[in-house]
Amino acid sequence: MQGDFLDFDKDIEELERLISDLKSPERRAQARAEGIDLDDKIAPLEAEIERILRQRYRDLSPWEKTRIARHRSRPYTLDYVRTIFDEFVELSGDRRMANDEAIVGGPARLDGQPIMVIGQQKGREIRERQRRNFGMARGPGFRKALRLAKMAEKFGLPLVSFVDTAGASADLLAEESGVSEAIATNLRELSALATPTVSIIIGEGGSGGALGIAVADRVLMLENSVYSVISPEGCASILWYDNEKAPEAAQALKLTADHALRFGIVDEVLEEPLGGAHRDPAAMAQTVKAALLRHLDELKAIALEDLVARRYARLRGIGVFREDATE
Repeated sequence: MQGDFLDFDKDIEELERLISDLKSPERRAQARAEGIDLDDKIAPLEAEIERILRQRYRDLSPWEKTRIARHRSRPYTLDYVRTIFDEFVELSGDRRMANDEAIVGGPARLDGQPIMVIGQQKGREIRERQRRNFGMARGPGFRKALRLAKMAEKFGLPLVSFVDTAGASADLLAEESGVSEAIATNLRELSALATPTVSIIIGEGGSGGALGIAVADRVLMLENSVYSVISPEGCASILWYDNEKAPEAAQALKLTADHALRFGIVDEVLEEPLGGAHRDPAAMAQTVKAALLRHLDELKAIALEDLVARRYARLRGIGVFREDATE
């Protein structure tokens, strides 16, 4: 287990600390001297952790899933890139203004197949988070993403995007750099990009910041990720002037992967390891890789003209509703 625990996982934290203590060299040496087999004590504790995880993660609330999506040890874009792809070469700059480090990308190989990768990167430590603006891109970031997407189209490379952002940056620098225009341009250009595209929401899919790189032929979503027009805190502060009502807002926003799949916004939900992707990043990466290979194989079999037409039809089909709908 990596990183900190959420408040609803405190009992698991206590058990894992106990197991860690029992597995320490000092405790094992002491147990051997006393003729005690610690493995007999550790096995029931590990079984209890698994039982608690299965019970608790079977029925998480939308707010709990939001908090898991934001977990600081959850795998980020570069974690997946390092694990899944080979020969990744990061490219920088939008060729107009600056290099926005909230978005990373470049060519790589997926099982030997040339590919283009882009994604948002939040950063781990506080200095990196500040440098990357917590994964919230400004105008140059979205223009860099589009530059790489156009490069993928030019050289016939499939495009894979990893979405993980609370939203586009909304500060003065973002406005000065034309963030709204950059997102709008990406929506238009990505919808007509003549190459197979797959997007994966690996954490937060926040508003236009997510949409700026998430227009694709296939959109996948990790089980405990969220996808929404606004954050629960932002929604609560607007509707009730109280961001403490974020859990209630999360429930109303229908932002979970199950909702997105039901509404036709995403095409597949990828199951996470028990307890979330942060508990077993390697296993999560292998699940993502298998899904990418499967979807890209299917997309490459479709003629580009038909591919673009199907993508357009897919996008036009999102948002259908009935007056009497309950959800």
